Amino acid sequence: MPTLAPPQEVSLEESSLEVAAALFKALSDPARLRILAHLTHSPNGACCGPEPGVCACDLEAVTGLSQPTVSHHMKCLVSARLVKGEKRGRWMYYQIDPRGFALIKAFLPSIGG
Repeated sequence: MPTLAPPQEVSLEESSLEVAAALFKALSDPARLRILAHLTHSPNGACCGPEPGVCACDLEAVTGLSQPTVSHHMKCLVSARLVKGEKRGRWMYYQIDPRGFALIKAFLPSIGG
């Protein structure tokens, strides 16, 4: 997956198009959209304590998917910089990463959005 450029560098150059395509590909799965919606509306998870972020085990319940499948989706979202992950003890906690969304906001006007 290509490295994301800072939002101010977004243009219609080939490298920017590849980055944007990878980002939109990460958004193209219903399970990932469900995860993003949950992370947006539930900044603190329920099962593993009051720490900021949503525990990966909460995402299994939200999506109805197995742990390995949730892990795969989270890897895609983290690679696209839509989500940040942090390991605390034996648990992974996830939060929305504003960098990916800034890139979307910067790219859409360049194609008429």
